[in-house]
Amino acid sequence: MRSFAVNNFGDTRSGGLAGPMGLFVIVLLCIATVLLIRNMNKRLRRLPDSFSSPEQTQREAEIARLNADLDRPDAGTTPRNVEEPRSATPVEGAEDEVKAVNTEGDGLSADRDERHI
Repeated sequence: MRSFAVNNFGDTRSGGLAGPMGLFVIVLLCIATVLLIRNMNKRLRRLPDSFSSPEQTQREAEIARLNADLDRPDAGTTPRNVEEPRSATPVEGAEDEVKAVNTEGDGLSADRDERHI
């Protein structure tokens, strides 16, 4: 008696697309990798050889801020005292300030409606 081996290990149809699609994906990933490496190298070449110290950067920022303060048109006026309360100098036509409302006594809560009491 002769018995023939039978292939029961998956699809045996001819002309499948797995090979060509796999090759396409690999080529696409290789092209993307090359483009990313080129872009990274361009950006690295633009960086300076060394960076200034943080103290120098902070000093330059402070100088730029002071120069900007001097260039403002109202630089000659004296600044208002920060510690002075704002209500000490009322502005004409200003609306009255909003008063806080206490809702504890009426059975309603600010975050709940009357059904959850």
